[in-house]
Amino acid sequence: MLKNRKISPLQWIALVLFLLILAQPAAAQQESELALRLSRDFGYSSGTGRIQGTFSMKVTGPEDLTRVVFYIDEQTLGETTQAPFQLRFTTDSYPTGMHSLYAVGFTASGSELRSNVIRAEFVSAEEGWQEGLRIATPILVITFGVVVLSFVFSFISIGKRKNPLPGAQRKYGLAGGAICPKCSRPFSLNFMAPNLLVGKFDRCPFCGKWGMMRSRPLSELRAAEAAELQASQDSSPRPAASQEDKLRKELDDSRYQDL
Repeated sequence: MLKNRKISPLQWIALVLFLLILAQPAAAQQESELALRLSRDFGYSSGTGRIQGTFSMKVTGPEDLTRVVFYIDEQTLGETTQAPFQLRFTTDSYPTGMHSLYAVGFTASGSELRSNVIRAEFVSAEEGWQEGLRIATPILVITFGVVVLSFVFSFISIGKRKNPLPGAQRKYGLAGGAICPKCSRPFSLNFMAPNLLVGKFDRCPFCGKWGMMRSRPLSELRAAEAAELQASQDSSPRPAASQEDKLRKELDDSRYQDL
């Protein structure tokens, strides 16, 4: 029966060095590859190879890359001699249909590298706009539906708001609070109110004004609460004088009358 043999440390080192030697050619080959990719600058791209508009061919490669020549169907598009190695083109300058895009790079050591080939179908401007609208239409419909639902929920929740006492400290919730530009009173923004970038389109529960309400920091909201309390105290009616107070005042005034 064969016994299990143990591998000595020297044998482990020899094995690791052997694997490193095998990996070096693969790594060197990977570093020398020329990678081409296509990016959209303006226009239409289906994501499946159908494109229309202005695009850029971009190349990445070894550090000693000095020149790159770009091709479309064996026809020279142009060349660049400094990083970033990229070139822009317009699909409308070429016939519609399938095209092959690739690049050839040259290194300082004299090596010539060929990139991967990208197959793309150039479509007409009219077809590109039609495809773009077909993709964008469902997105616009969903966005419009969300805005409409926001308005509906905003109107429904108007009657559910409870107006706090003047000066009472509020909890403004996830949507934050705003200060009405008409009555200057702070209130909680409706979470479902439509957000139109510059603010939420909401209604002040105190004066009923509709408008674009911007979320304010908590310090400003607390200051508005204090101003609200002060305004309510200044405008509150003074209590009527009692009969006893009226008689006392008449007696005091009679001291200065000539008899």
